[in-house]
Amino acid sequence: MLFPLLQTDLADTLEQAVETAVPVQPTQMSESLWSLFNMGGPLMWVLLALSILAIYLIGRKWWTIKNASKIDPHFMQDIRDYLTDGKTKSAITLCRKYDNPVARMIETGINRMGRPLADIQSAIENIGNVEVARLEKGLPILAMISGGAPMIGFLGTVLGMVKAFFNMSKAGNNIDITLLSDGIYTAMLTTVGGLVVGIIAYFGYNWLTSQVGDLVYKMESSTMEFLDIVINEESAEEK
Repeated sequence: MLFPLLQTDLADTLEQAVETAVPVQPTQMSESLWSLFNMGGPLMWVLLALSILAIYLIGRKWWTIKNASKIDPHFMQDIRDYLTDGKTKSAITLCRKYDNPVARMIETGINRMGRPLADIQSAIENIGNVEVARLEKGLPILAMISGGAPMIGFLGTVLGMVKAFFNMSKAGNNIDITLLSDGIYTAMLTTVGGLVVGIIAYFGYNWLTSQVGDLVYKMESSTMEFLDIVINEESAEEK
């Protein structure tokens, strides 16, 4: 009889504990972040817009560079084989099969074969410059965000401190820490926001710049290889 009584007492105790327990409130993380965002003042909206723009540019340029970097490792060898066999149209068809800067540059060079080597090289370089400009489009804006966002955050810091001292001067001798809280919140939150946006844009810009640099190296390497093919073809025709 002792065990059933203990079991009943334990069940009653647990039931009472559950009934008297304070219900656990869900974490209001989103509301907390939203309230902090509003405490930062109007400049936080500017920083939010810059952060969205920076993330959009990073994602868009990454996708563009990724697609432009898809180069068949056997592409130049196939071009060499076609041109050696005199299959110019097949070489042009192969170039049009790929939508990347290297293929467009080589197609331009093939279309100008028979002209002086300097003219071929100049035409390829012109197309290359256009392709590089297209790849770098948007990067100056990203660089501007990386430098401008921290400055906007610093502006918010100054405005927040001005607000805090203004409230303190109005209070006279009745200075309360709550009078300074709004200004300090504005100062600190805009500083954090500006630094976060600036860091994202800064690292994104440098990473994308390095990716463009790698692609430009591939474009230059392919150009030199194509010019070498042209020189060999001209030498073979002279013989």
